[in-house]
Amino acid sequence: MCSGIEAASCAWHPLGWRAAFVSEIEPFPSAVLAHHYPDAPNRGDMTRFQEWPDAAIDVLVGGTPCQSFSVAGLRKGLADPRGNLALVYLALADRYRPEWLVWENVPGVLSSNGGRDFGAFLGGLGELGYGFAYRVLDAQYFGVAQRRRRVFVVANARSWRRAAAVLFERHSLSGHPAPRREAREGVATRAGGGAAERGWPAEVAATLNAAFGDKQGLEDQHALSGTSLFVSGDAYSVRTANTSSNGWGVQREVTHTLDQAQGLAVAFDTTQITSAANYSSPKPGDPCHPLAAGAHAPAIASSMSVRRLTPRECERLQGFPDDYTLIPWRNRAADECPDGPRYKALGNSMAVPVMAWIGRRIAQVAAQLENAA
Repeated sequence: MCSGIEAASCAWHPLGWRAAFVSEIEPFPSAVLAHHYPDAPNRGDMTRFQEWPDAAIDVLVGGTPCQSFSVAGLRKGLADPRGNLALVYLALADRYRPEWLVWENVPGVLSSNGGRDFGAFLGGLGELGYGFAYRVLDAQYFGVAQRRRRVFVVANARSWRRAAAVLFERHSLSGHPAPRREAREGVATRAGGGAAERGWPAEVAATLNAAFGDKQGLEDQHALSGTSLFVSGDAYSVRTANTSSNGWGVQREVTHTLDQAQGLAVAFDTTQITSAANYSSPKPGDPCHPLAAGAHAPAIASSMSVRRLTPRECERLQGFPDDYTLIPWRNRAADECPDGPRYKALGNSMAVPVMAWIGRRIAQVAAQLENAA
């Protein structure tokens, strides 16, 4: 439900799973679905599910709109029609009664309306007879180069233990949890050892190298920290920024461009220090980095150059194949597809590697139960 560009199908096809149907109303994501999954009917508006045909499904997955649960939003929660789609999701679960449910949202759902919104959703699962577990998973630990924390709820029609077995590793359930993995927010060291020194998985550095190595003359060796790159040779630091409602310089995600805004990767010379006290609105050519506007001083500045992350880079940062969203669109050939709808669709998507991990865990639990029987 609320399929977007269908990270679930992209993640779960290697398991042999296929979508019985999808539900999406936005034009561009719907076109992506039709392009990649022509055999999966798009039912459209999920609020009209009572008109849909019957179907036997094993897993109902959905990431209902997060705006009403976002800390950056108005926080209307379930009073917002978009938030109420979470309740429509429960009604769909009651209609089709799948063995498994997977639901995703932003961490703000945990505190929306003092936690009552999320409690209402979990209570609804319980009333339907589903046992459930939930956990916050961060995409940076699944092999992509962005810090993207999301709440995942897994529910099973028979037992909460089965849901917990999917989301929690055995050593976590034993009372001896693994050491906490600290978020890394320091500036990276020179290329060649920074990623390993900070404990980042090799896949993270490889993803970022693939994303930046052939673009705009940036060199092909990078070391990753929580928020910055340090490119060898020219002493350039590259940080991600955005123009979304959260404002410049939000450090919550390594690549914060992957929201609905079209973020910017900012490169600047590190050889000069310039006070930014008088720069309230830097313009191109000003000797001041934009993150230094207002109170952010002193700033590293000089010869500022700016470019956007490309849609292909954003696809890699979400774990999609290259050019997954490069499709024929509104009488244009695929190579003429505009960037804007691609950015938005990718920013609204789930991270494919996280969904792949959840799918594998469901398959493992189901297999163990089948063997035990």
